[in-house]
Order: sequence, then structure tokens, then C-alpha cells
Amino acid sequence: MVKQLSVFVENKPGRLMEILRALADNMIDIKALSLADTTEFGIIRMIVSDADKAKKVLNNDGVVVRICNVLAVAVNDEPGALMNTFEILSENKISVEYMYAFGEKLGNSSVIAIRTDDMDLAAERLTDGGVTVLEGDDISEM
Repeated sequence: MVKQLSVFVENKPGRLMEILRALADNMIDIKALSLADTTEFGIIRMIVSDADKAKKVLNNDGVVVRICNVLAVAVNDEPGALMNTFEILSENKISVEYMYAFGEKLGNSSVIAIRTDDMDLAAERLTDGGVTVLEGDDISEM
């Protein structure tokens, strides 16, 4: 599993840029990013090169940040591979809360972040099903 930041931000002009600048100024590389918003606030989910440092940097700027684990899985870049990954989860009655893609590939595979209702079982079943579940070190090498 890999560490993910959930960053809670006001939905106002320039706020996202301020967060991205704080990370860039501290040499923290964003590996994957998802943004969901409402009228008043947004949740930025991201995987970065150093989650603990990013949390500290953003907390110092008054940003609310939570770290949780997500699965990062390498999915072959071919038709049906993503469906096969989710079929394993479905067959094992594992619910997917959300997912998003990384910006970079790992070899010939796309990488996706997945949050489920049972992370340990999901990792076990995916691995048993031949899906490559990545660790933090794998991500930092991307």
C-alpha cells in the first residue's frame, strides 16, 4: 500500500495554486492527483514523493491534511485489463470507494490508486489474481 494525502481546501480562486506552490517549493513531486469539489470546499487526493513532509509543509500553511493508505496497482495497458482488476474485487464483494490514475506509466502498465472498504483483503485478492500491487518504494522510483 502507499500513503495518500487528502487535502481539504476552500473552493476559492488561487487556493489550489497555493498548495501546489508549497509542494513545489519544498521539492515534493506529485505522482497522482484527484480533485473533487463542492460549492464551498474541495478534497484533493494525491500521492506524492514524500507524504509525511508534504503533510508537515501543508499543515504549517494552515491546510487540513489527512494521510491514509490506498492500493496502487499496475494494470497492463491492454483492453480488458482494468475490467479484470475490478472483476476480482467484485467477485470478492469488495466495494470500491474511489479510484484515480497516476500520470506516469510503470513500464507497459498504467498505475491506478484504489481505496476500498477492505484494503488488506483487496490487496490479498488482487495479488492472488495476478495483479501487481505496488508499495511506496515502487512509486518513488516512477
